[in-house]
Amino acid sequence: MKLLWTVFALLALPAWADEPLSGWAVYPTGKSYDELVSDTKSAVKANGLIVVTQAGPTKAAAARGITIPGNLVIGAFNNDYAVRVLETSVRAMIEAPIRFYVTENEDGTATLSYKTPSFVFAPYIYEGGDPLRDIAQELDDTFQIVAEAAVK
Repeated sequence: MKLLWTVFALLALPAWADEPLSGWAVYPTGKSYDELVSDTKSAVKANGLIVVTQAGPTKAAAARGITIPGNLVIGAFNNDYAVRVLETSVRAMIEAPIRFYVTENEDGTATLSYKTPSFVFAPYIYEGGDPLRDIAQELDDTFQIVAEAAVK
């Protein structure tokens, strides 16, 4: 039975991938995975954020002899935003850093995507109010600028 569910999930995955995700911004590109990773990190830095975290299974899988498409999560934030968010909601800081997601496509191109900061912080607006909403909007604008710079 477990095998049946696994097969079903793998067959359904491509259909789920085509569904639009609420709160996400998605930027398909003609760039290679490595190029988009590099350009995303550069755009983060050029736009006043810092790459705080990086995590992905691709290299670890390769070390185990398994080949999977490129897949990297890049967490971006800065101390100014951290202090400002904490002033509005201590709970909201669990969402920092906010993440960009670089994925390699079957054709060798890569896609940059992310959950918009206003979507990420939405559950905390009841606590952080308009000041947190304003910070999230600033971050929405910054993340869009970073994404547009990275994909061009």
